[in-house]
Amino acid sequence: MKARYFTLAEAQATLPQVKKLMEQVQSARREILRLRPEALPAIEQAALNGGNKLLGELAVHAMRLEEGVRGIMALGAVIKDIDAGLVDFIGLRNGREIFLCWRYGEETIGYWHELNAGFAGRRPLDEYIQ
Repeated sequence: MKARYFTLAEAQATLPQVKKLMEQVQSARREILRLRPEALPAIEQAALNGGNKLLGELAVHAMRLEEGVRGIMALGAVIKDIDAGLVDFIGLRNGREIFLCWRYGEETIGYWHELNAGFAGRRPLDEYIQ
């Protein structure tokens, strides 16, 4: 499948949808983490008696998380780290592929990095524009 290249303007225009979906992902993640300590005993008990309300709730949140991830991917963005809420948009800079980088909680896309640089290699957008 051919990669979709985003201009900065296109990535920024997509961001409201990505934010909404990432909020769904983060909310589901928080609920899964909240329920996780109780899940193992519930799984063991469910195996003995045929079901458990907690497991149903856990499954609902897992589906919400997956739905949010799929939605972000369908927009052409790349989720790099669910825990940190890192999302990249592939773009071009001087003919080279780069990532326009956004982190959950940031208002706009403010950084970019080389494909192999990762979060630690984020650079301000003013360097991208030059």
